[in-house]
Amino acid sequence: MRKTGPMQTVRREALSGLPVRHAVPALRSALSEGGVAVLAAPPGTGKTTLVPLALAGLLDDETPRGGGQVIVVEPRRLAARAAARRMAWLLGERVGDRVGFTVRGEHRPGSRVQVVTTGVLLQRLQHDPELADVSAVMLDECHERHLDADTTLAFLLDVRAALRPDLRLVAASATADTAPWSRLLGGGDRGDGGPAPVVETQAALHPVEAVWAPPERTLPPPHGMRVDPALLAHVAGLVRRALAERDGDVLCFLPGVGEIARVAGMLPGLASADVLQVHGQAPPAAQDAVLAPGERRRVVLATSVAESSLTVPGVRIVVDSGLAREPRTDHARGLGALTTVRASRAAAEQRAGRAGREAPGAVYRCWSEAEHERLPGRPRPEIELADLTSFALQIACWGEPDARGLALLDPPPDAALQAARATLTAIGAVEDDGRATERGRRLARVGVHPRLARALLDGAPRVGRRNAAQIVALLSEPPPRGTGDDLAAAWRSLRRGGPPADAHAARWRDEVRRLEQALPDGSGRAPHLTDDVAAGTVVALAFPERVARARPGGAYLMASGTGATLLSDGSALAAARAGWLAVAVADRPAGAPSARVRQAVVIDEDVARLAAAPLLRTADEIAWRDGDVVARRVERLGAIELSARPLTAPDPGLVQEALAAGLRDAGLSLLTWTPAATALRERLAFCHDALGDPWPAMDDAALLDHALDWMPAGARRRSDLAKIDVTAALRGLLPWECAARLDEMAPERIEVPSGSRVRVDYSGERPVLAVKLQELFGWTAAPALAGGRVPLVVHLLSPAGRPAAVTADLASFWQEGYKAVRAELRGRYPRHPWPEDPAQAPATRRPNPRR
Repeated sequence: MRKTGPMQTVRREALSGLPVRHAVPALRSALSEGGVAVLAAPPGTGKTTLVPLALAGLLDDETPRGGGQVIVVEPRRLAARAAARRMAWLLGERVGDRVGFTVRGEHRPGSRVQVVTTGVLLQRLQHDPELADVSAVMLDECHERHLDADTTLAFLLDVRAALRPDLRLVAASATADTAPWSRLLGGGDRGDGGPAPVVETQAALHPVEAVWAPPERTLPPPHGMRVDPALLAHVAGLVRRALAERDGDVLCFLPGVGEIARVAGMLPGLASADVLQVHGQAPPAAQDAVLAPGERRRVVLATSVAESSLTVPGVRIVVDSGLAREPRTDHARGLGALTTVRASRAAAEQRAGRAGREAPGAVYRCWSEAEHERLPGRPRPEIELADLTSFALQIACWGEPDARGLALLDPPPDAALQAARATLTAIGAVEDDGRATERGRRLARVGVHPRLARALLDGAPRVGRRNAAQIVALLSEPPPRGTGDDLAAAWRSLRRGGPPADAHAARWRDEVRRLEQALPDGSGRAPHLTDDVAAGTVVALAFPERVARARPGGAYLMASGTGATLLSDGSALAAARAGWLAVAVADRPAGAPSARVRQAVVIDEDVARLAAAPLLRTADEIAWRDGDVVARRVERLGAIELSARPLTAPDPGLVQEALAAGLRDAGLSLLTWTPAATALRERLAFCHDALGDPWPAMDDAALLDHALDWMPAGARRRSDLAKIDVTAALRGLLPWECAARLDEMAPERIEVPSGSRVRVDYSGERPVLAVKLQELFGWTAAPALAGGRVPLVVHLLSPAGRPAAVTADLASFWQEGYKAVRAELRGRYPRHPWPEDPAQAPATRRPNPRR
């Protein structure tokens, strides 16, 4: 039985060393005056554990205003459990007495303080927005800018404004960049008021020496999820170096679970230290071991969860790989994945600070000081990067489908929000205006991604409650390392049961129970289905656009139109040589032409048709394909063609449109261009260039715009295009006033002094009249075309028809250039006249008679 008087069981020696205790009076004062405050407290100062106890009145005899429960909101399940355990330990209690926690699938009630994840509080706010039994909410680690945390704070500010003006809100940040939060909580961004007060706590940090230790040679940057093995080997080498050079435990930051496992494998048999791992998938026992002091030196390999969410005791050395993971979403293809990026300077400082919490320390950085200055200042907010489908459903259920009325630090990108809304519309979760349907509210209550919630609710009647819950639980978390790419095999392995210490299997079983409880009664008994059919049905219901059919060469085509390849030729899926897959996990590396299938289920066409039925379409396709018109009735599953048969009587109008499209695609060479048609086109092009409108343009693009008008009645195939009378079609483009003046503006032939009618060549930049020199005697000037605007260029030919001279000024040529031509050609062509005064001589087409 708990002793009376809260201070009697508090471990004073632990509390006295927390710097944040000095800020508690100022925080209480700020909350008493305005109800909101921003708390800036670096990691290790006690903001996560001491402040909630103070707000709940558990550190003294004062009863907090309102007497309600204090909720602490954490971005990660690991951090929520750790914070609850630490607070309970400070009170000398077990978790579940006055301090509890709630994460997905696990609940320990606390009478005064409840630590929850952001997802749990979002769920509660949707059905209990008033939070009637809550007196204060502290949103921890808000500086990390997780999407759920941003959304939670926006909803809480709505609650304060409309329902609970007495609800106290604290935004707690581990960084000093508090101005945005101060404006947001104070209503300044919305014009409601001034900034909220900021209460700062100075950490009792010891100096931390920075050791710049880049690899000896330049390594390629991370690509997608891949990290160069040479960098991981360098990190392992730095850990060994740090152990040899300095005292204390080592905290090593790596981007993900895979890298942690690989570096751990490079540190076998350390004689002087134990190697521990901490990440979101680690079992509770491993997490507890990290958070408690060890008997020997320790090397703790951690993800970014240890930047600020967890405090690891005994750390004097930090080894920082300089890498982090961020989400990336290809909204056009419906693919999302984590990608490895360079950590920001702010994250690097957070990590380094862990080495100086208890004593002077050092940080070994795997990059140079010059590179450090080029790093991004802070990480990008998740709202700019992530899939927004869950966010869109949350705000739709909240009544703000476009998010414009929400107090968000950054608005959601329009394209990402539209893609999310399209997904929700397709599964019946929102109306056309974005408002949530009743089905959408049911999906939101399930507590998983809306796609998975849809697969659970719609899959249970098809595959059974238990099967649907098990498969959705498997899809709701990243698969553990070594699972392979066959989802059905992973499901069978989990059903067989793992060892009690298998954290992933334990979480999976807990989630299965929770999801079964979320299903309505009588939602389906398990029919007799193979594992592949059951799993494939649920996966395809969740991701219908990822149903994929095999292509020649081992690749696949998804219903979304995206190509896909398997991870390797030796994978389980490759060995199956499946004709169809239901793809559960896929990503598309930057610059890659197709997606990579990371996990899928072998299915057949019947399962694909059933589960992805909304994508089934039957349509008549009349189109230009492979050089001719193809008319057929096609059944498709999204972009996948299932069947096709020829159309015997296609719509004539659609056929002509297809022919016009083919003409635009293949070009005017499909038409029959007679010399007369070519010559007419050149004359009309000259008129358009010289005179402008209303003379029609004759370039390819302009003519192709009229392609549909030229189609002959009954045309059905490519060969019919060759029957088009191009000359008549071109004349049909002329307005009547242009048609009447065509021969005047651009005559086809011009009569020269010899009486010959010579054709004008309009194919070049200027019209050309090529004629034998003797036929122009007596002609002092060639006519100008286009109403006198464009001089005619004369190509003077020898009696043999070879070029002799070019001129646009005949009078000058007769006076100056003719003498040289006469001298050169007179002896070569003695039978032809070569008068001294050609301007006065008679023109002739014939040579002189023989003597």
